[in-house]
Amino acid sequence: MSETKTAVKPKTKGKKALKVIGIILAVIVALCLIGAVVSLIGNSANTKKARSFDKIVYENQLVPELDEFGNYVFTADRDLKVLQLTDVHIGGGWMSLKKDAMALNAVAAMVTAEKPDLVIVTGDIGYPVPFQAGTFNNKASAKIFTALMEQLGAYWTLAFGNHDTEAYSYYSREKMAKFYSDDDLQYCLFQSGPDEVDGYGNQIITVRNSKGIITQEMYLFDSHSYTDGDFLGVMWKYDNIHPNQVDWYAENIDRYQKLNDEKLAAAGEEPLAEPITSTLYFHIPLTEYKDAWYEYIDSGFKDTANVKYHYGTAGESKKVVYCGVGDDDLFETAQALGSTKAIFCGHDHYNYFSVDYKGIRLTYGRSVDYLAYPGIYKEGTQRGCTVITLSPDGSFDCKDQSYYQEKYTSLYDTEQVTMQEIVPVSERPTE
Repeated sequence: MSETKTAVKPKTKGKKALKVIGIILAVIVALCLIGAVVSLIGNSANTKKARSFDKIVYENQLVPELDEFGNYVFTADRDLKVLQLTDVHIGGGWMSLKKDAMALNAVAAMVTAEKPDLVIVTGDIGYPVPFQAGTFNNKASAKIFTALMEQLGAYWTLAFGNHDTEAYSYYSREKMAKFYSDDDLQYCLFQSGPDEVDGYGNQIITVRNSKGIITQEMYLFDSHSYTDGDFLGVMWKYDNIHPNQVDWYAENIDRYQKLNDEKLAAAGEEPLAEPITSTLYFHIPLTEYKDAWYEYIDSGFKDTANVKYHYGTAGESKKVVYCGVGDDDLFETAQALGSTKAIFCGHDHYNYFSVDYKGIRLTYGRSVDYLAYPGIYKEGTQRGCTVITLSPDGSFDCKDQSYYQEKYTSLYDTEQVTMQEIVPVSERPTE
């Protein structure tokens, strides 16, 4: 009996699946390469744009120097004008090129019109979030912004925000700190700060009069990023100012006070009756911002024994104030020392209120953001800057400025936006 042999059919299903996977991977790689090329060309164009703005014409521009402690100092017998910018959010990728150009226009117009002695950016110059910017390269946005500020010729520095160095970004905070502290940057005053203090960019800038007496101090802090395992920030778990940063601040408040007293004694003068006025700058708001605004809500938006309203509103949803999730002693230490009169932050783009809380002015800067919040590039009420005046007598003032006013919009291209009504929540949010 003969055996019948059955032909064996080749197993083609597995090969077809591998072929499909190969095609998909090839398409992804091709798209990534195309995106990289478009990003490179687009960023080059935006860098060229940044360098095309007119240099600011100053009359007797103040030039900072390094003091005996290695910190920058301005010498002035007049008011020092500080411009706070926050949440510029330059994406630096192929998906954000047009919005990045809008941000450049806004920054250039506000800095040019105000002619500040110093620009302080309270975080999030960059926004290298790939599904909105189209890149992981956080240095690309930093390069574009730096090119702009160096072209304008205004002295400037920054405090890092959570988006400046994401967990998935190409460059760490340490590497970005080295970039901003490069000696080739003529106008950037950024300093990485003491090695023994947590974070990068913990920095002090002072103002002295012509007699060498310190009249104002500015402290910048790294408010860090995410915490409690929330590496990507999807749970809004933000960090706080760390204890050794608070110690650093307190020690330097005392150090400069003693220096002032020594100089006054050498001149045969009595010590000043009040501590040197200081102002603080960082990205993520303190928990006291939340406490103050919630108390203001509870009072029916009326002043209380603790809260005095100055201007602005809170337009963020849900938590309203997205502060650190832990506790820190910075506010309490500032109260005890009696030096700090005002604190400036960013982070929450629809919040731009300013209130006194337990004797210290708490202020949100208006954001620049065209990218991070969906549709925010079409809205304008929240966009602008904060003008801070530091006076030789130790007093200070701050005023928020909308970007969409003639003194700014007459300078460079301005997009059409809706000046939307921002209505604050009427009841304390549920924690």
